[in-house]
Amino acid sequence: MEQAAGKHFGVAQFRPGQRELMEAVFAGQDALGILPTGGGKSLCYQLPSLFLPKPVVVVSPLLSLMEDQTNKLERARVATARLDSTLNAEESRQALRDVRGGRMEMVYVTPERLENPEFMAELTRHGASLFVVDEAHCVSQWGHDFRPAYLFLRHAIAALGRPPVLALTATAPPAVADDIVQQLDIPSARLVRTPTHRKNIHLEVRRTPSEDTKREQLEQLLNEETGASIIYVSTVKQADELWNALVERGLPAGRYHGDLNDNDRESMQEAFMSDALRIMIATKAFGMGIDKPNVRVVVHYNFPDSLESYYQEAGRGGRDGKPARAVLLYRIEDKRTQLYFLRGRYPRPADITRVLDALNAPAPQNSSGTSAYDLAKGTDLSERRLRVILSSLERAGLIRHTASAWQFVRHFADAAAREAFL
Repeated sequence: MEQAAGKHFGVAQFRPGQRELMEAVFAGQDALGILPTGGGKSLCYQLPSLFLPKPVVVVSPLLSLMEDQTNKLERARVATARLDSTLNAEESRQALRDVRGGRMEMVYVTPERLENPEFMAELTRHGASLFVVDEAHCVSQWGHDFRPAYLFLRHAIAALGRPPVLALTATAPPAVADDIVQQLDIPSARLVRTPTHRKNIHLEVRRTPSEDTKREQLEQLLNEETGASIIYVSTVKQADELWNALVERGLPAGRYHGDLNDNDRESMQEAFMSDALRIMIATKAFGMGIDKPNVRVVVHYNFPDSLESYYQEAGRGGRDGKPARAVLLYRIEDKRTQLYFLRGRYPRPADITRVLDALNAPAPQNSSGTSAYDLAKGTDLSERRLRVILSSLERAGLIRHTASAWQFVRHFADAAAREAFL
């Protein structure tokens, strides 16, 4: 293991927690690893993939993260397939052929891809030696990057024949860690938690009572720091406005957010990673797991949605071990944005009732239940909200998922009994 780590990844010695997690993998145990930002979580599954008989399936939340990981694995001579929305039809078919042919040691997928029955049928033909949930805090409804598609990973794990599960994250308070274990159905998972403090990062808060003061403080920081900088904002609109302002001042800045197309995001990321751009202005869509060693300052132009998000984002500075700064530009008015996002995060009781009514409607003939597609049409809810509700109803024991359909497990005598339960 140590020889392979040096040969493929240039690793001279293991960091805290890595050996324990890899021991769990080789023992066939489920494990939850909570290692600090920059703590080397990816090595805990990339290195074992060289020794395991079947591919390691890695669920990753962001296209940028998947691209960064696969590029590094190619340089390390690890056979890797990436299956995401950036591939065209022929590229996807070739990637699946490589997986079926046993030529891949690693397979990266998004959680949404695992909800596709045709794709899962292809993936299960060859099986998996290990199922990895990267950035596992996304699994938790109490986590800071809650992603509904993660709620159904336990179904994908079962379809793959229940391989050992390795869940990894940099931040998970006890409630989130417990929720991860429950959501993934890994009750006996080995927990490996290492200290989160990183001495090389200096944390700072600057009070900025006005927008003009905030812009002045930001420009001062960017002029003081000659290394790479990441500036986090709360909204796409703010990212665009700030990017335009810095570019007008001649600063080498890029931008990254969900409203850009895949090609634009990819080109921006590549420019930043190669140091063609020194500054990246981004929403929280950028940076999860991105391992750029020379980020000298991380600026929160607006305060984030949680302390966990702050830790994750601030931890993208100083991954080379050299001094870095994390500066929060505090303005109380920014609280309104996070409150707005928070209000729309969880479903209303009326939405839950709409889903129950749709499930209770007569199913078509020769049908074994109601599909998520039928539910979406019948309720007029967004895909994200529908997934949250279905997962909550499943956990409450009201419904169950069979094949591609949902069925009632528990029925109520009348509407009053149902409302009382909810």
